[in-house]
Amino acid sequence: MAKDKGRLIDCSSTAVSVYGAATIALVFSLLLTTTSAKKITEVTEDNCEVCVKFITKFINSLDDATKSNPGKIESQFRKTCKSTKGDDNRFCYYVGGLEESATGMLSEMSKPISWSMPADKVCMKLYRKDEQICDLRYEKSFDFANLNLKKLKVGELKQILADWGETCRGCSEKDDYIRLVEEVLPKHAPEAAAARKKSDL
Repeated sequence: MAKDKGRLIDCSSTAVSVYGAATIALVFSLLLTTTSAKKITEVTEDNCEVCVKFITKFINSLDDATKSNPGKIESQFRKTCKSTKGDDNRFCYYVGGLEESATGMLSEMSKPISWSMPADKVCMKLYRKDEQICDLRYEKSFDFANLNLKKLKVGELKQILADWGETCRGCSEKDDYIRLVEEVLPKHAPEAAAARKKSDL
């Protein structure tokens, strides 16, 4: 506490206020630095997995007549999105490929594809419109050709079936889920099913 011409000045509270303001400024600066550090400058499968893989597969599915026409590309994209599940479905929602999509940026996808732009560059354009695009990551994938189903947890078996759009009706035991996975495996992963048959897994 200091005295200045009849006025009392609380030096300790002033110091605390200054210290507090400096701390807030430092935290704000760090937040800005962290945010800017997270910005993607070049899209890859590692930092934008779902978009790059989905768009690559989608481009490869297009015939030449469709690939050169933005309108046809958008129509085919909507058609493709109707059968998607999981993170692919969320990606379609963000881009505007679903009826229930809140927003749409299909032209940001269709025009670059019609110009023969590769998937990573297309995804970069989409990312600049909506950064959530590159937040999507696929769930852990399984090597079904060599996978020991008995070592999986019931939750993992359920997730596999859910990803495939299958329902295990009346299942109560782990063996029930294993049996259904083995039963529908040839439909969803034919090559893996054939490999398992050869190795007697």
